[in-house]
Formats: sequence, C-alpha cells, structure tokens
Amino acid sequence: MIRVEDMIRELPGELQDEVRDFVQFLLDRRVRRKQAKLRLSWAGGLTEFREQYTALELQKRALGWWAGEVPR
Repeated sequence: MIRVEDMIRELPGELQDEVRDFVQFLLDRRVRRKQAKLRLSWAGGLTEFREQYTALELQKRALGWWAGEVPR
C-alpha cells in the first residue's frame, strides 16, 4: 500500500498546496465540531400547544414551521 505522504510528493507543487489546504479544512472542521455545544434555548417553546396537539403532531408542525410553512 502506498503511503499518503508518498502520493502527495508525486503531485506538482500547486496540487500539494491544495492537499495541504484541504487537510487544514478537515482539521478546522473537526475542531469546530468538538467545540459546538447543544443549546437548549428553545426548550418549552411549544408549551402553548400542549393541549391542542399530541407530541407527534407537534413534532411534524415544528418541522414544517422551521421549513417556512405557514401555520394553520
């Protein structure tokens, strides 16, 4: 099996730069994902509909609202 480093060395300089940029992008994205924290600021935001809808109906309606559908 050919090592990644050996394959990169065979590329012309500008393509080596692209590989380096892509690897940096992947590393940055990984760090951002580790730093992302779940926010629960929306918790309780649908309590006013508790008596009108079941949990499943609320879930479907909420998905529709987030997609930009007009509530009925």
